[in-house]
Amino acid sequence: MNYLRDYDSVIGKILLACDDEGLTGLWFENQKYYGRGLSDQRIYQSHPFLDEAVSWLDLYFSGRDPGFTPPLNPSVSPFQKEVLRELLKIPYGKTVNYGDIAREISAAHPEKRTSARAVGNAVGRNPVSIIIPCHRVIGADGKLTGYAGGLQRKTFLLDLEQKNRQNF
Repeated sequence: MNYLRDYDSVIGKILLACDDEGLTGLWFENQKYYGRGLSDQRIYQSHPFLDEAVSWLDLYFSGRDPGFTPPLNPSVSPFQKEVLRELLKIPYGKTVNYGDIAREISAAHPEKRTSARAVGNAVGRNPVSIIIPCHRVIGADGKLTGYAGGLQRKTFLLDLEQKNRQNF
């Protein structure tokens, strides 16, 4: 069963989803892969994990590093799970590039070579945007690259974090 809740952010409406183990989705309205992975059994109903995600988003959009991560339970492949774990390591207000993440994963699994392109594909399908900070991943040349929620939103999120990081 998926429990759903809408959240109105300064950069658009967000759909939050969870199951009884954690947050399964956070998508901007009309973004690529919107609602991907939601079960057919879903209901708009309050749930503690959704309440925690809303508290996280309220802190984040007020310009503060929330300092915690709500319980997560995205339904993803084992490789994507590794990529998402790497994303969770990126500090508030910082960025890394796709190659950096590929090198980290390759170092942990020397028997497999991970490409920046494979990482990019996994990052682009992140079902829990913002909280799993895929917006903090940029191109090797320092330029902003794709974001399922749109480059304007990615720019906003990075600017918000950078502005507030300077206030620490």
